[in-house]
Amino acid sequence: MLLALWPSMCTLPSAMRVPILKQGDYVIASIQSALTDDDLVHLRDGLTSHVGRYRSKGVIVDVTALDVMDSFATRTVRDLAQIVRLRGAKTIIVGIQPEVAFAMVQLGLELGDVGTALDLEEALEWLHHECS
Repeated sequence: MLLALWPSMCTLPSAMRVPILKQGDYVIASIQSALTDDDLVHLRDGLTSHVGRYRSKGVIVDVTALDVMDSFATRTVRDLAQIVRLRGAKTIIVGIQPEVAFAMVQLGLELGDVGTALDLEEALEWLHHECS
């Protein structure tokens, strides 16, 4: 069962909000459209807050809808994963489009040791394996 959770600290315009869902021990953020740098920072802070508040063991960030990941977005996702890891949880990124992956490689952008998966099902399976 998925429960929609909106972080109280998240003051994004309603059109730019990223739904943060809780499913069992995991938190899922599904990015629906391009985000500004401020939106990404709010998302990072909201997810970090949820990990602590709900004692989540894993975070899934779904970027399927993104057609570009610039250096700031990549660094913010890497920072999110590091913060979440320091709080005792794992992070996995889902749905990086082939064109986005190609562009990231061409630009030398790396997610470091952040896990990636093709879809939500694969991400849940990976987290279940990593967190058990």
